[in-house]
Formats: sequence, C-alpha cells, structure tokens
Amino acid sequence: MGESVRWSRLLYAGLRFGSVYWQMMTGNQAPPKAGVKSARSDTVPAMRILVVDDEIDLAEAVARGLRRDGYAVDVVHDGTAALEAARLTAFDLVCLDLTLPDLDGLEVCQRLRSDCDPSPRVLMLTARDSVDDRIAGLDQGADDYLVKPFAFGELAARVRSLLRRDAGGGSAVLEVGDISLDSARHRASRGRRDLGLTAKEFALLRYFMSNVDRVLSQEELLEHVWDAHADPFTNTVRVTVGTLRRKLTVDNEAPLLETVIGRGYRLLPEAPP
Repeated sequence: MGESVRWSRLLYAGLRFGSVYWQMMTGNQAPPKAGVKSARSDTVPAMRILVVDDEIDLAEAVARGLRRDGYAVDVVHDGTAALEAARLTAFDLVCLDLTLPDLDGLEVCQRLRSDCDPSPRVLMLTARDSVDDRIAGLDQGADDYLVKPFAFGELAARVRSLLRRDAGGGSAVLEVGDISLDSARHRASRGRRDLGLTAKEFALLRYFMSNVDRVLSQEELLEHVWDAHADPFTNTVRVTVGTLRRKLTVDNEAPLLETVIGRGYRLLPEAPP
C-alpha cells in the first residue's frame, strides 16, 4: 500500500472516531491541556472552504473534519474543477494539493490569485517538503504551507488562523454582548448558559457574529454557511435561524436575533432597551 494512501486512511479513521489531535504515522500524541479563555476578538471571517485533492479518501476525510468544525465545505479532485468552482463561488479559503492530475497546484494557486476578486486564502497541503518547494508555493501566492502527513488538529488551527487574518482578529473566541463563541473548542454560550448548538447552528451563529448589526439575506447565509449541495429553494435557512433564535433567547432574556421583513436577519450588538 502506498504511503499517501496509508496516511490518508489513517486520517479518515482518526476523524471518524473523533480525535483531532492524533499524529499520523509518527505515533500517538496526547491532546493538549485546555488553556485559559482567549482574549476578545470583535470579528471572525466567513467560512466557505474548498478542498482540492486527487486523493479521494483524504479529501473527504479533511472535508468531514472541517464540516464537524462548522465550516461549509466543497470538494473537487483536479485543478480545472477547482478553478471552475472558484469562478462560481466566493470561497474564503482553499486547501490545495500541489500534485493534481491535470494542472499543477502552483498554477492553480497563481490563477486563483489573478482571476478571483477577492481572491481566497490558500493553504497548500502537499507531500513536497523541500525548502525550495515551500518557497515556490509561498511565492506563487499561498498564505500557508502544510506538509503531509499532518495532524488534523494542526490543519484546523491553521484554517482558523488564516480565516482570522482578514478580520484582523487574534483570537478564536468571538463575543457579542453576552454571547461568546469559541471556534477552537466549538462552544457557544450566552452568559453562563451553554447554548447546545448543532454544527450548522454553530456555523450560522458564527457568521452572524462576524457580521453583527448587518442585515443578512437568506441568499447570503445560504452562500456562506451551506455548501454546494444545499437546495436554494428549500426553507432550511428559515428553519435553522428559527431554532438558533429559540436557543439564543429563553425565559426572560432579551432577543438579539431579529427578522427584518423582506430583507433577512440581523444580530443586534446588544439587547434593545
């Protein structure tokens, strides 16, 4: 069995059983101890990600892990499909393998930079581990470079870091009023009350908190929080917003998520008087 197939299957197995800090092919690695709460960050970025890799098992494993973290993820397996997907959808981040069956990943990266406005962040995932390869990737416009094999925990941390750059945030924790959302630990709370959100509700709240006090249409929410498989004619946005609203406001708590009739939804920066 080839090494790339072996470690991609190991990654798939690790994600399936829920461990994101295991180390592939180099032995088990204990998860880090929980740290103190990060400092406040006023904004976090959007969360639509494209995974480009011709190793199908690996690509699906990475996508599975990122979806579990609340991102909307699309997957393609060659450079031509990647460029076409980027032409149709404004991705926030592309996880890009360098060795593709049609176009070289360096060319894909360069064309993403020249053809997309705004261009997405690019995280290269590749077995090319020489210093010259890393320099070439960064010079072609990659924002970060991760050598295979890697631990999924490191990939997830790099994704969070790249997505925070556009917002100028230095923390994985977002706070709006008395709502707190920790992307690294996948926890959301209002005051001392845990919200108990599903993965999609978590992703939706994160997008609202990254665009606080701005009216967001159903179309925009569908574009950034759901992936390409979402039905644009479904009522899934309305239903998910409704369940999120009920979890955000219980008993005598002031409502923070409001409907703007005919336009969409808005998360208020603070409770109305």
